[in-house]
Amino acid sequence: MGVKLSPIVPKRAITFEELAHKRIAIDCLQCLYQFLSSIRQPDGTPLMDSKGRITSHLMGIWSRFSNLMQKNLSLAVVFDGIPPKLKMREAESRIARKGEAKLRYDSAKDEEDIPAMLRYSKQFIHISQDMIDEAKQLLDAMGLPVIQAPAEADAQMAYMNRQNDVWACGTTDYDVLLHQAPRMITNLTLSQKRRYASGKIVAITPELIELREVLVALDIKQEQLVAIAIMTGTDYNPEGIIGIGPKKALKLVKQHPIITELKKALTIDFPWEEIEQLFLKMDITKKYQMEWSPMDVDAIKKILVDKHSFSEERIDNMLKKSEQARPKGQKSLGEFA
Repeated sequence: MGVKLSPIVPKRAITFEELAHKRIAIDCLQCLYQFLSSIRQPDGTPLMDSKGRITSHLMGIWSRFSNLMQKNLSLAVVFDGIPPKLKMREAESRIARKGEAKLRYDSAKDEEDIPAMLRYSKQFIHISQDMIDEAKQLLDAMGLPVIQAPAEADAQMAYMNRQNDVWACGTTDYDVLLHQAPRMITNLTLSQKRRYASGKIVAITPELIELREVLVALDIKQEQLVAIAIMTGTDYNPEGIIGIGPKKALKLVKQHPIITELKKALTIDFPWEEIEQLFLKMDITKKYQMEWSPMDVDAIKKILVDKHSFSEERIDNMLKKSEQARPKGQKSLGEFA
């Protein structure tokens, strides 16, 4: 779900020219959900190969990441690990919502309501371990560093960003700011538009958000930013505090700048301190490799063409463009521990 900070966070549009030759950490599970949601038939059926195996995630990875590489972005891909126990409540709630969406999809299918089938199909997406494993194999074949976080990818990316191993975190979740990532970039896609469930299409562009600018613009400290997120709702307390949105939460932290005093002024029915500690001390790994390698053409074709019947001509065309765009000296940037 992510935290609801967008209405109060300053951001600025950034061009791909400004991002060229910069290292960007990517939240891959977030991307996989996006691909599985958007790469579908009009009736909601995901892209599949001749054997009925879902390939929307592979198509999305190959298309988006190859295109970003052609823009000379150095991508490092991070995967979620085991979520904190506090997140289990939200996970269970999501499972229940997916079950309801599946029932509505089946009903729409019986009624041959194509628009409804598409709408509800996006609400019960499941990413299997096989999908994740195959995504990792493809990314590795594309020459990109693949990092497995022990817990949340947001915390791992933020750590990598603080260590200057990456310039920014590519994600739509503001959680990385709570984990003290210096920079995050949203809308990191070459598409210049986004279609919402309502059918509305909105023009988009990559946007840069810098933690220092956020704190200065809002005139708050890091612990107050975390407090705002907790009040408005996180994955660990989804409902937040009823009646408090981002703007009201900002007003409250300024009225009560000492967090202990702020908590006394609120009615809290969730473990505030435990949630706060998750943003301060989330498990991360300090052992990861940041190495970019040439694309392994044979491995890529084995996955996409041989196994899943992707068009070899299209794969060859993209391979040619990607290799031509690869920055010189990108092969190995060493190991950070």
